[in-house]
Amino acid sequence: MRASQRARGEDVGLVDALISADERRRSSSSRFDELRAEQKQLGKRVPRAQGDEKAALLARAGELAAEVKAADAERDEAAAEAQRLLLQLGNIVHPDVPVGGEEDFTVRETHGTIRDFEAEGFTPRDHQELGHILGAIDTERGAKVSGSRFYYLTGIGALLELALVNAAIAQATEAGFVPMLTPALVKPRAMEGTGFLGQAAQDVYHLDKDDFYLVGTSEVPLAAYHMDEILEADQLPLRYAGFSPCFRREAGSYGKDTRGIFRVHQFDKVEMFSYVAPEDAEAELARLLEWEKQWLTSLELPFRVIDVASGDLGASAARKFDCEAWIPTQGKYRELTSTSNCAEFQARRLAIRMRTKDAGIRPLATLNGTLCAVPRTIVALLENHQRADGSVRVPAVLRPWLGGREVLEPVAK
Repeated sequence: MRASQRARGEDVGLVDALISADERRRSSSSRFDELRAEQKQLGKRVPRAQGDEKAALLARAGELAAEVKAADAERDEAAAEAQRLLLQLGNIVHPDVPVGGEEDFTVRETHGTIRDFEAEGFTPRDHQELGHILGAIDTERGAKVSGSRFYYLTGIGALLELALVNAAIAQATEAGFVPMLTPALVKPRAMEGTGFLGQAAQDVYHLDKDDFYLVGTSEVPLAAYHMDEILEADQLPLRYAGFSPCFRREAGSYGKDTRGIFRVHQFDKVEMFSYVAPEDAEAELARLLEWEKQWLTSLELPFRVIDVASGDLGASAARKFDCEAWIPTQGKYRELTSTSNCAEFQARRLAIRMRTKDAGIRPLATLNGTLCAVPRTIVALLENHQRADGSVRVPAVLRPWLGGREVLEPVAK
């Protein structure tokens, strides 16, 4: 755990503080048990005692009652402190994760061919301009109504979102995922249990009056779906594909991606989520990544897969792979999907366990993988499939969901 904290760039001293708190919890618990045992024995002796002996026993009983109460309070305080510190620790980083910060990832593979627009004889437009030409994106009115980083999808833009969601859910269903429409508001335990109230808390919207949190991903309600349950081992793996609105404050992103809809406060997303036996988690991570690659390939997007560095992992992830699509007007790859192995981290915090014939009841593992974050996928589609006249070619996988359209045409102004 110390090595993991160091790799994350987090406080190593937190581990020692937790060990100290846990030792205090154990010793105070033992002290409480000893005093309670003495109290019970004393309770049996008092009725049989006479005279001075009884008076002494009663006096000791009074002392014991105060000592038991104090020991109980100390035990509860120590347990609460240990739990508070435990919740500050991130998951243990997988040993194969590259160590470092945001730029220290390693590239695992690259797919597709980046278009040479210069050779085609025109300069590519960015998604904001294309969205205006197509009558698909309206950020000006989004800002008027809700503020910066909000938007409307209009006309073909709205239809494009619905096509993406339907196509993504269709792929997930074919792969064996159970489609889910999940709550966007969750209780504190669900948010804390999934690891989003630690380092990610600044990005979370909280409704103070009702003590609800707006989810930044359907990973949260999907992870909490089996909270406090024991699942039979022969039920696993359980795979769900959740569709939900997502809300993120984007704290700390001031000045980044301010144009268009790449980084926004509200968006829709299709998320894959798996419950598996811990020994199957790494194989499941590979499967989730393959499904993401299959999706991006079907959209005919050039992309690469990176192994995210330790300092850039979320608190719950032991390992994470990102799929980054090429964005022509930015001249670089940008994250479109990610998949994470959370091992037993979330399951332990949410009390989700599995019952096996040989090993009895034990925690299971959870994993998640974005299939389609809609706005960013629209950005990549418009920019990579645009044509010189401002029209955009529609990949074959989306055509059935767009009434057979092969091209998105500019609207008359």
